Amino acid sequence: MTEPERTRVSGCVICHDEADRIEDCLRSLSFCDEVVVVDSGSADATRDLAAALGARVVRNEPFPGFAAQRQFAVEQCRHDFVVCLDADERVTPALAEELAALAVAGALRGGYRVRRSNHYLGRRMRFGLFAPDYKLRIFDRRAGRVVSRRPPHDHVELAPGTELRELEGCLEHLNYRTLAAHVGAIRPYAVQFASDAASRGRRVTLLDAPVRAASVCFKSLVLKAGFLDGWRGVWCALLTTYGTWLKYWLAWRACRGRGEVA
Repeated sequence: MTEPERTRVSGCVICHDEADRIEDCLRSLSFCDEVVVVDSGSADATRDLAAALGARVVRNEPFPGFAAQRQFAVEQCRHDFVVCLDADERVTPALAEELAALAVAGALRGGYRVRRSNHYLGRRMRFGLFAPDYKLRIFDRRAGRVVSRRPPHDHVELAPGTELRELEGCLEHLNYRTLAAHVGAIRPYAVQFASDAASRGRRVTLLDAPVRAASVCFKSLVLKAGFLDGWRGVWCALLTTYGTWLKYWLAWRACRGRGEVA
């Protein structure tokens, strides 16, 4: 009886100025047959550290957006089955073992959703908007591609009929390094959302900003018990609420031609 052919796996990482986190990320992909790092113009030692660990480093700048950059990274891979990470994510040992076993058995098919264990300001979050958090980051690129449904976020879209499974292992996600980093990311993300809404001709009303913001706050703190994560859960909920209000406020202004999105 012929043994199944082992599935070759490529790991791909998109990054920018991640010298303090890129090494742990790449080490977590050691089960892959190759690792590709796509850098958008880091000014620190990110590229050198990645190359020293054996990754194939490709520069693609200026940054074209998360979806376009991740799809570009997928296209640089030599193998069709890909594991996509950000530099602040790590494949846990359990997930690495699970994927390695499937690869050896030639059993990797379609796409796989995995749960992310989110860390915020030095602590794992168990409630609120961070839980549960599933991402489709492992897939056969012949059956899927990375698209942008809600900028700035990206999403893997599988071809109709492609089988989608869930794995037992999880990813670790080390979110914002500091509270200031979270605050600093809010406006750029809101601007991207508003620009996309205006370009698509999306209908945004004046009520969307307060209503959606209030909904996010209630969902995070009450429905998903975010307050049980202590002050981190409360801060995360409040900043997410503000970010939701800002992106719909800017989108309303942009769609009404009441001001430039900036």
